[in-house]
Amino acid sequence: MSDVEDKINKDDDGYEKICYMCRRPESKCGQIINVPGGFDICTDCLQKTFDTMQTGNPFGDLSGMSGIPGMPNISFVNMDGMPTDIPQRQKLKKKSKEEKKDKKPFDIKQIPAPHKLKAQLDEYIIGQEHAKKVVSVAVYNHYKRLGNKDSLLNNVDIEKSNLLMIGPTGSGKTYLVKTLAKLLDVPLAITDATSLTEAGYIGDDIESVVTKLLAAADNDVERAERGIIFIDEIDKIAKKKNVHSRDVSGESVQQGLLKLLEGSDVEVPVGANSKNAMVPLATVNTSNILFICGGAFPDLEITIKERLNKQSSMGFNSDLKDKYDKDKNILEKVTVEDLRTYGMIPEFLGRMPIIYTLQELNEEMLVRVLKEPRNAILKQYEQLLAMDEVKLEFSDGALEAIAKKALEKDTGARALRAIIEEFMLDIMYEIPKDDNIGKVTITKEYIEKTGGPVIEMRGCPAIEAK
Repeated sequence: MSDVEDKINKDDDGYEKICYMCRRPESKCGQIINVPGGFDICTDCLQKTFDTMQTGNPFGDLSGMSGIPGMPNISFVNMDGMPTDIPQRQKLKKKSKEEKKDKKPFDIKQIPAPHKLKAQLDEYIIGQEHAKKVVSVAVYNHYKRLGNKDSLLNNVDIEKSNLLMIGPTGSGKTYLVKTLAKLLDVPLAITDATSLTEAGYIGDDIESVVTKLLAAADNDVERAERGIIFIDEIDKIAKKKNVHSRDVSGESVQQGLLKLLEGSDVEVPVGANSKNAMVPLATVNTSNILFICGGAFPDLEITIKERLNKQSSMGFNSDLKDKYDKDKNILEKVTVEDLRTYGMIPEFLGRMPIIYTLQELNEEMLVRVLKEPRNAILKQYEQLLAMDEVKLEFSDGALEAIAKKALEKDTGARALRAIIEEFMLDIMYEIPKDDNIGKVTITKEYIEKTGGPVIEMRGCPAIEAK
């Protein structure tokens, strides 16, 4: 047994032990004892084991039998014949004293004011002025709320305001949240509501969204509790109509999300996606986590039009039934009543007090998306060809032609990259063949397939490629 003891007593090198039974780290459960066989068990679990073994039993006094008094046919195991290989013990990285000293309290001054935050969003996102203003104010107020909790100013408890954004596909919902988290330098977890199901059914558990946030925060619970969770495709968990079976991926998921949105203590595994894995559990409080839900809500326009037509379809001053058919910004008129008709339960909507919409991108906005943002797709291709010492330009007519083709696809800004990838394929293939090419100009004729791009050789006049 000396070899086993030497292995057990070996220094953990900056890691704390994990109880084999309750899976709590040493910092949570206190002293952990090494038992024969290489297992680490905390004193609480060890005491519970002894209490179970020493309790009385209905068979009377069995103390005369070999083994433990009160328990039939139980005796100590001879450890001499046990293998000397110690099983892989679970460890958790210890937090050094220096890290604890360096950790500063949350400072609201680190969060930019709403007008500064919106100005930063303007560098990446074209249009959507109302949405950017709403998000900037909501995020600033949310983190002021956290600063107020740390200082207990005037003993006023400010409640959390989660956000629900509605917008057509390709309008920039996910990109807006990603950019926001990047500018704030806070942990961000993006999850898809379509994979969520009620507990006990195949699919991701509802609490898995918190697990992803903890992983994004490098398993730092305090940092994760100040993060942002974005649940995309939230319209896919709307209550199904005319369904007689249990709606495990619709209304049930909405009900399961209620406690997360309101604020509760959730036990999530550290370093794994399932609680069944033999990993330590961490408790995360969701009261300070900002939840942003987004969805396209297809056919929501029909519900809005029906409500508006009912209000103005009778009497001498009634409006025409097709008055709102050509209104592209019909989503801006959405109300909580429309969302309830769509299939969202009232309790869920009550925890989303801020509801705002994103506009559908028109041709002018798509042209700006192509060239104005800091990481615009045209700038990306210009950089790629600059590595081959070739200058790339797009004519104004080409940009308008690309925007028109994107509108026909009806997928918003997502269609832009697909169109450009298609037309840039031959150029990206042919350019590296000839080192004499100095400049390439993409024309409207090339986009409309009635001509080719204009290629300029180094020291030669421009020619149109066939």
